[in-house]
Amino acid sequence: MEVSSSVARKQTRQISVGDVLVGGDAPVSIQSMTITKTADVEGTLQQIYALAAAGADIVRCTCNEIEAAEGLARIVPRSPVPIIADIHHQYKMAMAAMEAGVDGLRLNPGNIRRPEHIKAVAAEAKDRNIPIRIGVNAGSLDPKLYEKYGSATPEAMVESAQTEMAYFDEVGFDLIKISVKASSVPLMVEAYRQLSEVTDHPLHLGVTEAGPPPAGLIKATAGIATLLLEGIGDTIRYSLTADPVEEARAGRQLLEALGLRERKNVDLIACPSCGRAEVDVIKVANEAMEAFGDRKLPLQIAVMGCVVNGPGEARDADIGIAAGNKRGHLFIKGQNVAVVPEDEMVDQLVEWAEFINEHGIDAALERADLDKARREAEKDRAKLLDEQGDDANHANEKIVQIRSKV
Repeated sequence: MEVSSSVARKQTRQISVGDVLVGGDAPVSIQSMTITKTADVEGTLQQIYALAAAGADIVRCTCNEIEAAEGLARIVPRSPVPIIADIHHQYKMAMAAMEAGVDGLRLNPGNIRRPEHIKAVAAEAKDRNIPIRIGVNAGSLDPKLYEKYGSATPEAMVESAQTEMAYFDEVGFDLIKISVKASSVPLMVEAYRQLSEVTDHPLHLGVTEAGPPPAGLIKATAGIATLLLEGIGDTIRYSLTADPVEEARAGRQLLEALGLRERKNVDLIACPSCGRAEVDVIKVANEAMEAFGDRKLPLQIAVMGCVVNGPGEARDADIGIAAGNKRGHLFIKGQNVAVVPEDEMVDQLVEWAEFINEHGIDAALERADLDKARREAEKDRAKLLDEQGDDANHANEKIVQIRSKV
């Protein structure tokens, strides 16, 4: 059964990035960034569409040269999601990107430091009603901040953001979201905590330069999830050394797992296996993940290694399968509905999942021969218990030995 998050999110101001609301009571949004040359219009659009299909709500493209700005003019009207221009050192590229029609900008205060340039961009963004993300990065702060604090500290990062906001305030611009990213998870978490205390602008969460999966996924999740569970954060990006589609997919999976976004994709759960397992659970689970792929089936699906405890342990799953006696036992909400050959388990799992998604749980139960499935399942459970016993891992023997040592 899917449970929504009970965490109270900090209320922030709400801004619009194109047609995507960020902050306030809007759902936490997912972002990623293209890795193509923005001047390559078709290649960049292809990646944007792939990111959107994987769950990205907003996509950022680099705008580091005039050819990139010209590319954005062709990309923005054809994009399925709002486009943000990533500006490096040249404030004129921000002006060009806004002329191209982008839905937002990202400025790094450590790269564009002249106040007149910062205020010129903010004034133009105000006139065009275009939001700006103040993208503070621990690795590229203003040198004066390194001198003041000795290193990239949370205080230095927050001060960088506040200085930028002060320039924006001078021209009356407040369509702002902020990030204070670092590759160190503890540094990133503390910086966001401190920032959240001093501003109500929406916050963009991320661990910068997290690296390749799986380590990068762990680092990014550690930082982003910690803050989200504290109610901090309005939009997120995984910064992985990988295909950006993996970033969007990871963001979607995280928000669904935390109950912060409505489930749209499969949530596949699987047992860690044990002495009772009648099948290679890892192999079957991986085959199931591949079979479901990016199918938009908002169901929890279980893959269990045995029929003794499988259906009971995964009784809340919408549908699952458990192996036993060279057969697969399909169950829906803990009820056995069919017994199929072992080599058909994954195919049958997909077929029944698609049926449930289209027709619902009740229709699937009506479709099944429940009495026959229950009888067959009970036979296989009895056979497995007879062969392996109630204590397949010999825990009872070990407990006796442990007690004899005390």
